Amino acid sequence: MKKIGVTGGIGSGKSVVCQVFKLLGIPVYVADERAKWLTQHDPVLRADISRLLGAQAYDQLGNYNRAFVAAQVFGNPDKLLALNALVHPRVATDTATWVRQQTSPYVLKEAALMRAAGDQNDLDAVIVVTAPLALRVQRIRLRDPQRSEAEIRAIIDRQISDDTRLQLADYVLTNDDSALLIPQILRLDELFRQ
Repeated sequence: MKKIGVTGGIGSGKSVVCQVFKLLGIPVYVADERAKWLTQHDPVLRADISRLLGAQAYDQLGNYNRAFVAAQVFGNPDKLLALNALVHPRVATDTATWVRQQTSPYVLKEAALMRAAGDQNDLDAVIVVTAPLALRVQRIRLRDPQRSEAEIRAIIDRQISDDTRLQLADYVLTNDDSALLIPQILRLDELFRQ
C-alpha cells in the first residue's frame, strides 16, 4: 500500500485537500490530531512527558496542560526537541498500526511537519499544498477570528519556509483560487491508484 504525505503551511488548505481525498474513499491519518490524542491517552507518553516537563504537564484532572507545555518549550529549543523526540516515535508507531488496518490502494498522512519521502520515514511520496501568503493569512483570519494578523504571521514565521517545504515535494497542489484544486487532486488520485 502506498503511503503519501500531505503537508503545507498553516492556511494553505492541506485539510481541505485531505477532505477531498476522503470523499474519494482514501483514508487520512491526521498526525497533529493523533499526537494530541496520544499525549492525553498514551500512558507511556504521558509518563515520559511528565518526566521531561514535570507534573504540571497534566492538570489535576489529568488533562494535558497545553498552555504550560507551550510556555516550557517554545522559548527553549532544546526542550522542544526533547518533547518532539518523545512524541514523534509514538506517532510513528500509531501511524504504522493504523496503516496495517487500511485496505485502500493508498493512504494519506497529513502533518504540518514532514520530511521528504524516505528521509527517516516510510512515505512513498509527499504532496505539498501551496497558497500565497496573503491568501493564507486571510483564510486563517476567517477560520480563527480571535487571532490578530500579527499572531498569524508569527505562527507562519515559526514554520519552515515555503521554499524549504517545496524541496520535500514530489507533487505540488496549488490552492490559490486561480487554479482549480479538485482536478489537481483527481489527477493525483488516478496516479496513486495505478
